[in-house]
Amino acid sequence: MKGSKQIHRIFADQAFTAGCPTRTVLDHVMSKWAPLVIASLADTDVLRWSELRQRADGISEKMLAQTLRQLEADGLVRREARQVVPPHVEYSLTSLGQELAGHLLPLMSWINANADEILGS
Repeated sequence: MKGSKQIHRIFADQAFTAGCPTRTVLDHVMSKWAPLVIASLADTDVLRWSELRQRADGISEKMLAQTLRQLEADGLVRREARQVVPPHVEYSLTSLGQELAGHLLPLMSWINANADEILGS
């Protein structure tokens, strides 16, 4: 299996080892909501909470907060509280988050183009 050997060579077997940090990051980045949040932020400079919630249709406040906290802790999203009236918080991608979006958006585009065929619709 040529493809399998190539994958193992790329990851040096680390991603396949239990406890590998790669698995933790993969879990954060490929959670149900993280790709939608990252893609939403990649589309613009900054978004406020309500704008993110609208773009990721169906996400609960709890899940949006949890996802944003995790992505911020991972250094992928920047959170900035604006001292204006009324106060609000803006979110944007860090340079690392922008780099990730550059890899994630083609995958999401492929999924969008093939979802009907894959799901048999």
